[in-house]
Amino acid sequence: MLAAQSNNSKNQPMETIMIRRHLFRLPLAAYLAAAGLAAHAQDWPNKKPISLVVPFAAGGSTDATARLLADKLGKEIGQQVIVDNRAGAGSNLGAAFAAKATPDGYTILFATSTITTNVTLYKNMGFDLRKDLIPVSQFALIPNVLTVNNDLPVKSLQEFVDYVRQKKGPVNYGSAGSGSASHLSGALLNSMAEGDMVHVAYKGGAPANTDLIGGQIQAVFSPMVEVLPFIDSGKLRALAVTTKGRSTRLPNVPAIGEVLPGFEVALWNGVLAPSATPAPVIEKLAAAIQKVAQDPAVRKALTDQGSTPVGNSPAHFKDILAREIDKWGALVTLSGANVD
Repeated sequence: MLAAQSNNSKNQPMETIMIRRHLFRLPLAAYLAAAGLAAHAQDWPNKKPISLVVPFAAGGSTDATARLLADKLGKEIGQQVIVDNRAGAGSNLGAAFAAKATPDGYTILFATSTITTNVTLYKNMGFDLRKDLIPVSQFALIPNVLTVNNDLPVKSLQEFVDYVRQKKGPVNYGSAGSGSASHLSGALLNSMAEGDMVHVAYKGGAPANTDLIGGQIQAVFSPMVEVLPFIDSGKLRALAVTTKGRSTRLPNVPAIGEVLPGFEVALWNGVLAPSATPAPVIEKLAAAIQKVAQDPAVRKALTDQGSTPVGNSPAHFKDILAREIDKWGALVTLSGANVD
């Protein structure tokens, strides 16, 4: 029977024969690839340094936190972790690079909540967040802080909400750009207070805060780490944090939800990996990040800048990521943000 099949193949077009040979090879190739990754996972991370892709420019708050993680993570796993800054397209450039990298555990992504906002904000991110990246572990939560110019005639969150609600005067709030967390925080408060605040988009948080100090705008919702020096020096007045609860860094500053129940906007950062990264590598990475997040020196460094250490499991982070995509998508729609 086998001989008959072989003789019959002589009368078949060469194209048909080549297609059949290719189909027979595919399962073996896939098997060998999987076996190779599995064997490789046993040796990880002994082969070479790990690249931690940061999709923002060097020198910013995200970069500083990523370098803190890279240093401690490298010591925990016994392999150097190198920060690779790849800024552009609202963090999509670096995220797409990481998503398309070889899934061997040697290229991972340090993402922020921006990545979930971008799912709705951008028509084409250059990758599919749900399919191309695996959540490894959330590293920290970061509150936005509602800060106002010292000349604004309000001293408390309740006074600010009343001021906005009753339209007692103009409130132009600046942001780091259309669709940024600072923009969406303001849009949510404006909606819940039924106010008339006007959004002013800047190219980054620094120029927005410069104009806030100078009195050109009245309010900004900034990541705490970016405005603590201005708050501590008295150049800006902190009225509230956007997280569900108060921050230990500013314990006397209320959460917006204390006046507007249900308000909650929490920024975060965490590590993701290319989707085909072997499970043993993901588990090792997650366990190491969890240990780093519990390190007393790391916890102090994060707490001092207003952040809350997390260090959760891949499954927990996956659930959070799914909810975050929906939550930020709704806020983008509410704000009318666009990147055109």
